[in-house]
Amino acid sequence: MHMPNQSFVTEFILLGFSLGPRTTPLLFSAFLMIYLLIILGNSLITILICLDSHLHTPMYFFIGILSMLDVGYTTTTVPQMLAHLASQNKTISFSSCVAQMYIFLVLGVTESWLFAIMSVDRYVAICHPLRYKVIMSPWLCRIMTIFCGLWGVISALVYTIFAMRLSYCGPNKIKHFFCEVPAVLKLACADTSVNDRVDFILGFSVILIPLSLIFAIYVNIFIAILKIHSSQGRLKAFSTCASHITVVTMFGVPAMVMYMKPGSKATPEEDKKLALFYNVISAFLNPIIYSLRNKDVKKAFLKVIGWGRVPK
Repeated sequence: MHMPNQSFVTEFILLGFSLGPRTTPLLFSAFLMIYLLIILGNSLITILICLDSHLHTPMYFFIGILSMLDVGYTTTTVPQMLAHLASQNKTISFSSCVAQMYIFLVLGVTESWLFAIMSVDRYVAICHPLRYKVIMSPWLCRIMTIFCGLWGVISALVYTIFAMRLSYCGPNKIKHFFCEVPAVLKLACADTSVNDRVDFILGFSVILIPLSLIFAIYVNIFIAILKIHSSQGRLKAFSTCASHITVVTMFGVPAMVMYMKPGSKATPEEDKKLALFYNVISAFLNPIIYSLRNKDVKKAFLKVIGWGRVPK
Protein backbone atom coordinates (compact mmCIF):
# COMPACT_ATOMS: atom_id res chain seq x y z
CA MET A 1 0.00 0.00 0.00
CA HIS A 2 1.36 3.42 -0.97
CA MET A 3 2.09 5.76 1.95
CA PRO A 4 1.54 9.41 0.90
CA ASN A 5 3.36 12.31 2.53
CA GLN A 6 5.97 9.98 4.05
CA SER A 7 9.10 11.73 5.29
CA PHE A 8 12.42 10.17 4.26
CA VAL A 9 14.66 12.74 5.94
CA THR A 10 15.82 11.77 9.45
CA GLU A 11 17.86 14.90 10.15
CA PHE A 12 18.48 18.39 8.80
CA ILE A 13 21.63 20.45 8.48
CA LEU A 14 21.33 24.07 9.63
CA LEU A 15 23.71 26.06 7.44
CA GLY A 16 23.37 29.19 9.57
CA PHE A 17 25.46 32.18 8.52
CA SER A 18 28.00 32.13 5.70
CA LEU A 19 31.14 33.23 7.51
CA GLY A 20 34.89 33.01 7.22
CA PRO A 21 37.11 31.39 9.89
CA ARG A 22 38.02 34.79 11.35
CA THR A 23 34.46 36.11 11.49
CA THR A 24 32.88 33.09 13.20
CA PRO A 25 34.53 33.62 16.66
CA LEU A 26 33.49 37.28 16.59
CA LEU A 27 29.89 36.42 15.76
CA PHE A 28 29.86 33.68 18.41
CA SER A 29 31.12 36.13 21.06
CA ALA A 30 28.59 38.78 20.01
CA PHE A 31 25.60 36.43 20.09
CA LEU A 32 26.74 34.85 23.36
CA MET A 33 26.98 38.29 24.99
CA ILE A 34 23.58 39.34 23.59
CA TYR A 35 21.96 36.10 24.76
CA LEU A 36 23.37 36.44 28.29
CA LEU A 37 22.13 40.04 28.43
CA ILE A 38 18.69 38.91 27.23
CA ILE A 39 18.52 36.32 30.02
CA LEU A 40 19.84 38.77 32.62
CA GLY A 41 17.67 41.75 31.63
CA ASN A 42 14.40 39.89 31.21
CA SER A 43 14.93 37.69 34.29
CA LEU A 44 15.73 40.76 36.39
CA ILE A 45 12.52 42.47 35.29
CA THR A 46 10.45 39.38 36.08
CA ILE A 47 12.02 39.05 39.54
CA LEU A 48 11.54 42.74 40.35
CA ILE A 49 7.87 42.61 39.33
CA CYS A 50 7.35 39.58 41.58
CA LEU A 51 9.18 41.09 44.57
CA ASP A 52 7.98 44.70 44.56
CA SER A 53 4.32 45.24 45.43
CA HIS A 54 4.36 48.66 43.73
CA LEU A 55 4.83 46.84 40.40
CA HIS A 56 1.79 44.62 40.95
CA THR A 57 -0.23 46.50 38.32
CA PRO A 58 -1.72 45.30 35.00
CA MET A 59 0.97 47.05 32.95
CA TYR A 60 3.83 45.38 34.79
CA PHE A 61 1.98 42.07 34.88
CA PHE A 62 1.99 42.07 31.06
CA ILE A 63 5.61 43.26 30.95
CA GLY A 64 6.55 40.35 33.21
CA ILE A 65 4.80 37.90 30.85
CA LEU A 66 6.56 39.54 27.90
CA SER A 67 9.94 39.11 29.60
CA MET A 68 9.30 35.42 30.24
CA LEU A 69 8.22 34.92 26.62
CA ASP A 70 11.39 36.63 25.40
CA VAL A 71 13.57 34.34 27.51
CA GLY A 72 11.80 31.25 26.18
CA TYR A 73 11.68 32.62 22.65
CA THR A 74 15.42 33.15 22.38
CA THR A 75 16.35 30.02 24.36
CA THR A 76 14.52 27.97 21.73
CA THR A 77 16.95 29.09 19.02
CA VAL A 78 20.07 30.94 20.21
CA PRO A 79 21.84 28.19 22.26
CA GLN A 80 21.64 25.83 19.30
CA MET A 81 22.91 28.57 16.98
CA LEU A 82 25.87 29.14 19.33
CA ALA A 83 26.60 25.39 19.43
CA HIS A 84 26.63 25.24 15.63
CA LEU A 85 28.92 28.27 15.40
CA ALA A 86 31.36 26.57 17.77
CA SER A 87 31.21 23.15 16.11
CA GLN A 88 31.49 21.57 12.68
CA ASN A 89 28.43 19.43 13.44
CA LYS A 90 25.39 21.44 12.38
CA THR A 91 22.78 18.68 12.28
CA ILE A 92 19.41 18.58 14.01
CA SER A 93 17.14 15.54 14.09
CA PHE A 94 13.78 15.64 12.33
CA SER A 95 11.86 15.39 15.63
CA SER A 96 13.99 18.11 17.26
CA CYS A 97 13.38 20.35 14.25
CA VAL A 98 9.62 19.86 14.55
CA ALA A 99 9.75 20.54 18.31
CA GLN A 100 11.81 23.70 17.83
CA MET A 101 9.46 24.92 15.11
CA TYR A 102 6.39 24.34 17.26
CA ILE A 103 7.73 25.89 20.49
CA PHE A 104 9.06 28.90 18.58
CA LEU A 105 5.66 29.47 16.97
CA VAL A 106 3.73 29.03 20.24
CA LEU A 107 5.83 31.69 21.97
CA GLY A 108 5.92 33.98 18.93
CA VAL A 109 2.16 33.96 18.31
CA THR A 110 1.49 34.39 22.04
CA GLU A 111 3.80 37.41 22.11
CA SER A 112 2.15 38.90 19.04
CA TRP A 113 -1.28 38.87 20.71
CA LEU A 114 0.21 39.98 24.03
CA PHE A 115 1.33 43.21 22.35
CA ALA A 116 -2.30 43.82 21.34
CA ILE A 117 -3.48 43.17 24.91
CA MET A 118 -0.83 45.58 26.21
CA SER A 119 -2.17 48.30 23.90
CA VAL A 120 -5.64 47.73 25.38
CA ASP A 121 -4.10 48.21 28.83
CA ARG A 122 -2.55 51.52 27.73
CA TYR A 123 -5.86 52.65 26.23
CA VAL A 124 -7.74 52.03 29.49
CA ALA A 125 -4.97 53.68 31.55
CA ILE A 126 -4.94 56.85 29.43
CA CYS A 127 -8.59 57.17 28.35
CA HIS A 128 -10.27 55.81 31.52
CA PRO A 129 -7.76 56.45 34.33
CA LEU A 130 -10.36 56.60 37.14
CA ARG A 131 -11.79 53.21 36.20
CA TYR A 132 -8.44 51.64 35.28
CA LYS A 133 -8.09 49.27 38.25
CA VAL A 134 -11.73 48.25 38.05
CA ILE A 135 -11.66 47.47 34.31
CA MET A 136 -8.19 45.89 34.23
CA SER A 137 -8.86 43.55 37.13
CA PRO A 138 -6.45 40.69 37.93
CA TRP A 139 -9.11 38.25 36.73
CA LEU A 140 -9.43 39.96 33.32
CA CYS A 141 -5.63 40.20 32.95
CA ARG A 142 -5.28 36.47 33.56
CA ILE A 143 -8.10 35.63 31.13
CA MET A 144 -6.53 37.76 28.36
CA THR A 145 -3.12 36.16 28.97
CA ILE A 146 -4.64 32.67 28.80
CA PHE A 147 -6.33 33.65 25.52
CA CYS A 148 -2.96 34.70 24.08
CA GLY A 149 -1.39 31.40 25.13
CA LEU A 150 -4.24 29.24 23.76
CA TRP A 151 -4.22 31.11 20.46
CA GLY A 152 -0.47 30.54 20.26
CA VAL A 153 -0.84 26.80 20.93
CA ILE A 154 -3.61 26.35 18.32
CA SER A 155 -2.03 28.51 15.60
CA ALA A 156 1.39 26.90 16.06
CA LEU A 157 -0.18 23.45 15.82
CA VAL A 158 -1.82 24.32 12.48
CA TYR A 159 1.41 25.85 11.12
CA THR A 160 3.46 22.80 12.17
CA ILE A 161 0.99 20.16 10.96
CA PHE A 162 0.72 21.72 7.51
CA ALA A 163 4.51 22.02 7.26
CA MET A 164 5.24 18.47 8.45
CA ARG A 165 2.53 16.74 6.40
CA LEU A 166 4.72 17.24 3.32
CA SER A 167 7.39 14.81 2.16
CA TYR A 168 11.05 15.70 2.81
CA CYS A 169 12.86 13.16 0.67
CA GLY A 170 15.77 14.96 -0.94
CA PRO A 171 18.00 17.86 0.18
CA ASN A 172 18.20 18.36 3.95
CA LYS A 173 20.24 21.57 4.20
CA ILE A 174 18.23 24.41 5.75
CA LYS A 175 19.57 27.85 4.82
CA HIS A 176 18.75 29.27 8.23
CA PHE A 177 20.08 29.26 11.80
CA PHE A 178 17.04 27.41 13.19
CA CYS A 179 14.03 25.39 11.99
CA GLU A 180 11.57 28.07 10.91
CA VAL A 181 8.56 27.20 8.78
CA PRO A 182 9.40 29.27 5.65
CA ALA A 183 12.98 27.90 5.54
CA VAL A 184 11.93 24.27 6.09
CA LEU A 185 9.17 24.42 3.45
CA LYS A 186 11.77 25.14 0.76
CA LEU A 187 13.10 21.57 1.20
CA ALA A 188 9.73 19.88 0.69
CA CYS A 189 9.44 17.38 -2.18
CA ALA A 190 5.93 18.57 -2.95
CA ASP A 191 3.92 21.58 -4.02
CA THR A 192 3.84 24.11 -1.16
CA SER A 193 1.24 26.46 -2.66
CA VAL A 194 -1.38 25.23 -0.16
CA ASN A 195 1.06 25.94 2.68
CA ASP A 196 1.68 29.42 1.32
CA ARG A 197 -2.06 30.11 1.35
CA VAL A 198 -2.48 28.65 4.85
CA ASP A 199 0.46 30.71 6.14
CA PHE A 200 -0.98 33.84 4.54
CA ILE A 201 -4.44 33.24 6.07
CA LEU A 202 -3.00 32.41 9.50
CA GLY A 203 -0.78 35.47 9.19
CA PHE A 204 -3.94 37.59 9.34
CA SER A 205 -5.04 36.05 12.63
CA VAL A 206 -1.65 35.96 14.36
CA ILE A 207 0.04 39.09 12.98
CA LEU A 208 -2.16 41.40 10.91
CA ILE A 209 -5.23 41.42 13.18
CA PRO A 210 -3.17 42.17 16.35
CA LEU A 211 -1.28 44.92 14.50
CA SER A 212 -4.54 46.38 13.14
CA LEU A 213 -6.03 46.31 16.63
CA ILE A 214 -2.96 48.08 18.01
CA PHE A 215 -3.18 50.72 15.27
CA ALA A 216 -6.90 51.37 15.90
CA ILE A 217 -6.36 51.60 19.66
CA TYR A 218 -3.48 54.04 19.31
CA VAL A 219 -5.51 56.30 17.05
CA ASN A 220 -8.00 56.63 19.91
CA ILE A 221 -5.19 57.03 22.44
CA PHE A 222 -3.56 59.87 20.48
CA ILE A 223 -6.93 61.63 20.16
CA ALA A 224 -7.35 61.37 23.94
CA ILE A 225 -3.77 62.57 24.57
CA LEU A 226 -4.33 65.69 22.47
CA LYS A 227 -7.23 66.57 24.78
CA ILE A 228 -4.97 66.54 27.86
CA HIS A 229 -4.43 70.16 28.96
CA SER A 230 -1.18 69.61 30.84
CA SER A 231 1.90 69.52 28.60
CA GLN A 232 3.66 67.33 31.17
CA GLY A 233 0.74 64.89 31.13
CA ARG A 234 0.78 64.74 27.33
CA LEU A 235 4.54 64.12 27.34
CA LYS A 236 4.25 61.32 29.89
CA ALA A 237 1.45 59.64 27.92
CA PHE A 238 3.35 59.95 24.63
CA SER A 239 6.47 58.50 26.27
CA THR A 240 4.58 55.40 27.39
CA CYS A 241 3.05 54.96 23.94
CA ALA A 242 6.36 55.49 22.14
CA SER A 243 7.97 52.63 24.08
CA HIS A 244 5.21 50.20 23.17
CA ILE A 245 5.05 51.28 19.52
CA THR A 246 8.84 50.85 19.15
CA VAL A 247 8.75 47.33 20.58
CA VAL A 248 5.75 46.32 18.43
CA THR A 249 7.38 47.67 15.27
CA MET A 250 10.62 45.76 15.87
CA PHE A 251 8.71 42.52 16.40
CA GLY A 252 5.59 42.76 14.26
CA VAL A 253 6.79 44.27 10.98
CA PRO A 254 9.63 41.76 10.31
CA ALA A 255 7.37 38.87 11.38
CA MET A 256 4.62 40.04 9.02
CA VAL A 257 7.05 40.28 6.10
CA MET A 258 8.45 36.80 6.87
CA TYR A 259 5.19 34.90 7.27
CA MET A 260 2.84 36.69 4.87
CA LYS A 261 4.94 36.84 1.72
CA PRO A 262 4.99 33.93 -0.76
CA GLY A 263 7.84 31.51 -0.09
CA SER A 264 9.15 31.78 -3.64
CA LYS A 265 9.86 35.49 -3.15
CA ALA A 266 11.98 35.01 -0.05
CA THR A 267 15.77 34.76 -0.11
CA PRO A 268 17.66 32.93 2.68
CA GLU A 269 19.75 35.97 3.62
CA GLU A 270 16.65 38.19 3.92
CA ASP A 271 14.94 35.54 6.05
CA LYS A 272 17.90 35.35 8.45
CA LYS A 273 18.01 39.13 8.91
CA LEU A 274 14.25 39.33 9.52
CA ALA A 275 14.41 36.43 12.00
CA LEU A 276 17.23 38.10 13.91
CA PHE A 277 15.04 41.17 14.38
CA TYR A 278 12.00 39.50 15.90
CA ASN A 279 13.86 36.65 17.59
CA VAL A 280 17.04 38.18 19.04
CA ILE A 281 17.21 41.96 18.67
CA SER A 282 13.64 42.53 19.84
CA ALA A 283 14.15 40.40 22.97
CA PHE A 284 17.46 42.19 23.66
CA LEU A 285 16.01 45.70 23.40
CA ASN A 286 12.65 45.07 25.11
CA PRO A 287 14.03 45.37 28.68
CA ILE A 288 15.88 48.57 27.77
CA ILE A 289 13.02 50.23 25.90
CA TYR A 290 10.16 49.05 28.07
CA SER A 291 11.37 48.74 31.63
CA LEU A 292 14.99 49.43 32.53
CA ARG A 293 14.54 53.08 31.59
CA ASN A 294 11.40 53.22 33.73
CA LYS A 295 11.59 55.07 37.05
CA ASP A 296 9.36 52.55 38.87
CA VAL A 297 11.63 49.68 37.82
CA LYS A 298 14.73 51.60 38.92
CA LYS A 299 13.13 52.23 42.32
CA ALA A 300 12.28 48.56 42.67
CA PHE A 301 15.83 47.53 41.72
CA LEU A 302 17.49 49.88 44.22
CA LYS A 303 15.01 48.79 46.88
CA VAL A 304 15.80 45.11 46.31
CA ILE A 305 19.56 45.61 46.53
CA GLY A 306 19.12 47.78 49.64
CA TRP A 307 20.13 51.18 48.29
CA GLY A 308 16.91 52.83 49.36
CA ARG A 309 15.11 55.45 47.33
CA VAL A 310 15.91 56.83 43.95
CA PRO A 311 17.04 60.45 44.20
CA LYS A 312 14.57 62.81 42.60
